Amino acid sequence: MALSDREWRLIREESRRGPLNMALDEIAAETAAEGGPRTVRVYQWDPSTLSLGYRQDTDTVAWDYCDREGITVTRRPTGGGGIYHDRYGDVSYSIVAPADELPGDLMDTYELLCEPVFDAFERLGIDAQFTDEKLPEIHQPACYLRELHPAHDVVANGRKISGNAQYRRKDAVIQHGSLKFDLDADRHLSTFADPDTSPAEFRERVTTMNEQAGVGRQEAVEAVEGALRDWADADEGGWTDDELARAEERAEAKFGSEAWVRHREDPTE
Repeated sequence: MALSDREWRLIREESRRGPLNMALDEIAAETAAEGGPRTVRVYQWDPSTLSLGYRQDTDTVAWDYCDREGITVTRRPTGGGGIYHDRYGDVSYSIVAPADELPGDLMDTYELLCEPVFDAFERLGIDAQFTDEKLPEIHQPACYLRELHPAHDVVANGRKISGNAQYRRKDAVIQHGSLKFDLDADRHLSTFADPDTSPAEFRERVTTMNEQAGVGRQEAVEAVEGALRDWADADEGGWTDDELARAEERAEAKFGSEAWVRHREDPTE
């Protein structure tokens, strides 16, 4: 049975705080694993958030800067480096489905779940593809400046435009990613402690949908939403009251906790 033959819901772009965005991914995975709808969603981060990769050292964070600028710091369950997200420059998405409905091979799953990402870029007239070479790292703690990997780093004209990551639970798979719409290189780098690079080098490595296609943000968001909807044949939907309540609890207990963010310890286990 094709993925599009299952029950999918599209949750159109909404603004949530960082810990709640991560909690909603987890709750969506539980819903899908329990026989509920699979989820494709687009979302913003409000307030601005630095999301750390699962294994990222907290010494790499410019905590004083983030505190001063009101930037939330959370930790993703997925690997990779830190990403600065805000309501304008970042278009984030998640795809959540039961594990037994997806390929067991990681690379095959990336190829499948990145199909709507490439479709979104194509709708905007952007020629994007997985990078075909491993470009060296510029600043390891930053996702967009790490060594580029052909498995999950998407480039346009040789510059990174999207990073994607997967979290494979026993019963469900979460893939989420960031598509760059615009870039504030100074602010992005300022969230890291002692970045050994410059905003100019950042802009040489990273490009955006705005730069590549000259489109407005709403058009970019609608392209991502439309690609996800058509890929999954999803109905427009939303969170249930129960899901939202559980996600709020999970955000407070886990993704907003010092134990998780600072020490990578899950207090809910």
